[in-house]
Amino acid sequence: MKIQQIYTGCIAQAAYYLESNGEAAIFDPLREVQPYIDKANTDNAKIKYIFETHFHADFVSGHIDLAQKTGAAIIYGPTANPEFKAIIANDNQEFKVGKYTVKVIHTPGHTLESTCYLLTDENGKQHGIITGDTLFIGDVGRPDLAQALVKDLTKEKLASYLFDSLRDKIMPLSDDLIVYPSHGAGSACGKNMSKETTDTLGNQKKTNYALRATMTREEFVQELLEGLPLPPAYFPQNVMMNIQGYESLENIIEKSLTPLQPKDFETVANQSEAVILDVRHEDDFVKAHIPRSIFIGIQGNFAPWVGALIMDVKQPLLLITPEGKEQETITRLSRVGFDHVLGYLNGGIEAWKSAGFETDHIVSITPEKFATELKENSLIVDARKNGEYEAEHVEKAINIPLDSINSNLDLVPTQAPFYLHCAGGYRSVIMASILKSRGIHNLINIEKGISGIRNTTVPLTHFVCPSTLK
Repeated sequence: MKIQQIYTGCIAQAAYYLESNGEAAIFDPLREVQPYIDKANTDNAKIKYIFETHFHADFVSGHIDLAQKTGAAIIYGPTANPEFKAIIANDNQEFKVGKYTVKVIHTPGHTLESTCYLLTDENGKQHGIITGDTLFIGDVGRPDLAQALVKDLTKEKLASYLFDSLRDKIMPLSDDLIVYPSHGAGSACGKNMSKETTDTLGNQKKTNYALRATMTREEFVQELLEGLPLPPAYFPQNVMMNIQGYESLENIIEKSLTPLQPKDFETVANQSEAVILDVRHEDDFVKAHIPRSIFIGIQGNFAPWVGALIMDVKQPLLLITPEGKEQETITRLSRVGFDHVLGYLNGGIEAWKSAGFETDHIVSITPEKFATELKENSLIVDARKNGEYEAEHVEKAINIPLDSINSNLDLVPTQAPFYLHCAGGYRSVIMASILKSRGIHNLINIEKGISGIRNTTVPLTHFVCPSTLK
């Protein structure tokens, strides 16, 4: 028997592979399913079941493609209503995978159909529990993502359901049970997730704020809802793709992997209203890029940023990628439902320049130069999250988090040059590209962000915990 976590860091998502006695099951698979098939083939196992913990909002699951390729049955918990063939299990229903038993535990709260799967070995010992977005390491699933799908459903009601699910279904289980969640730090499905991706249930009872034994329902609802950021705009679209179905990944890659010469690229861009998405390293984008193109580097949290900033999964895209990264880029876009890639620039930015087309650049300076240029009246924009800004920021800087830039353009200084930075240089270049695409060019990017600024004489403001004040 083996249970293996398959973690994809760029979207902070965990799928699981269970194998026993020649049979296998996959829990919450990603859209590219061949690695699961290869893994089962290596084990001489047949994939029997595909277990889904809920209708995911932050990625498009591979359940449909995997079922079509393997003949495996798709399993959901109670109340799920997908628009494709699936087994809707009852609470406490059991499924056999070889000598292992998978028990359905319905845990509504994150969504109404949210379900955990309890794993029991051939000796009757409960080994672990796959918790989906019901229970994370250090956190629990946010209860505000499913409310738009059901009339009169509120985040307060869902939070109350989650309180009951945790206390009635999860907390009574054995302390030595291993918790296998669907997400880790960086996911927008929670607000306080640990970088650790597994733990024992006993330790979570001690350390996870949401599992405090003395917590009342009212306290749970208040703490869970406090400080929740707005969910990314693409989340509801991913939910519907997971409910309704989608085109196979192979078809998406085949029609999207289209090389375009510079003249054809320009023609398609002009005729299609496509967003030109440049996924190279930020240093390369800063030096030269196609005017009005958007930078979101593939080396960072690429797909979630595309979803948060481009927002509409049906938006046509044209790609500029590092050489050899075209198919990877298309695949990673498909993980969050962006299936409308019209092609990529053959030969990249060098081919574009060689064909005589115009390029733009971003004015960018080192932290040391910023320190010498900084004046009393300098304008500074910090593109990091509110929490990062509150903990430490350049004095007098204004905070416009990158994920809110589309709705906060009115806060951006336009009457004079301003400095722009983030934590390490990735997010500030994304923001700079968005601003320049909207005609705002009066910005100066600071390389290395706050991590570089800390090593200069630039004055910083630090958060001081009230308990330390005398």
